[in-house]
Amino acid sequence: MTDAPAATFLDLLQIEELEQNLFRGRCHAGAPLRAFGGQVAAQALTAGGRTLEPGRHVHSLHGYFLRPGDPARPIVYQVERIRDGRSYATRRVTAVQRGEAIFTLSASFKSSEVSGDRRRTMPQVPGPEELPDPFPVWAEADPEDFRKAAGFRSLDIRFIPSDAKGLPPECEGVPQQFVWLRSASPLPADDPLLQVCALTYLSDLTLASTTALHLQPHRFQRHEPPRITLASLDHAMWFHRPFRADQWLLFAQRSPSVSDGRGLALGEFYDRDGVLVASAVQETLLRERKPVRATRPPQE
Repeated sequence: MTDAPAATFLDLLQIEELEQNLFRGRCHAGAPLRAFGGQVAAQALTAGGRTLEPGRHVHSLHGYFLRPGDPARPIVYQVERIRDGRSYATRRVTAVQRGEAIFTLSASFKSSEVSGDRRRTMPQVPGPEELPDPFPVWAEADPEDFRKAAGFRSLDIRFIPSDAKGLPPECEGVPQQFVWLRSASPLPADDPLLQVCALTYLSDLTLASTTALHLQPHRFQRHEPPRITLASLDHAMWFHRPFRADQWLLFAQRSPSVSDGRGLALGEFYDRDGVLVASAVQETLLRERKPVRATRPPQE
């Protein structure tokens, strides 16, 4: 039996318009039996953006993950047109399965304007060409798991070692990780909404794991059973400047807090010229799994 061809990044973002303000899509699994949250958010943003006239670009989104999505079933996206002002427009999108909301998204769009420009500079870290591709290692360690991960095979990713030259010093109690990301296939340069939706997908790949670096490394870097339960609770992004998601972007991430079974992660995206193009914040559910104790046979 031959494998189905790997999905392109464009395939991951495709949704079907059922009628006005109503769309349908499908999402692959992230965790077993759970739809990947980054794809749900990206498709919800696609649905919201397709209800606006050209000329408005996304500048922020805020989403809440309410229930696990089922990757075996389609997801319906219901769009509410909250406001269409002269400069700004707002959309609310609810992702629904089996009649229940699994995700809600509020997104704000605006017209471009001329203003001052100030930004943080990117750390001088090794480029993606200097770093190994982790996917062959993952494929060799677990071929069946990698074969099923069609979504992840549609992107490129490079992890920067924690001892790499140029990384900023890690503050006590604030673990950090730096990752290069991009779509593995070209994306239409004339569709800024698609570029933003692609980055929304990419932003959910490693940000949550930053909150758990003190317990275990990211999934692409480990092969032992997970020691934690980790899930996204909410996700927010701000898009500062134009970018291409099919070109390498550095995702600089840090986690300043873990408490009450929750972790907080902050992230910044930089293009190859060192320009800050987007920021992301995510809160996660983070619980350490208790080891399973072997049962002792009954005494005779």
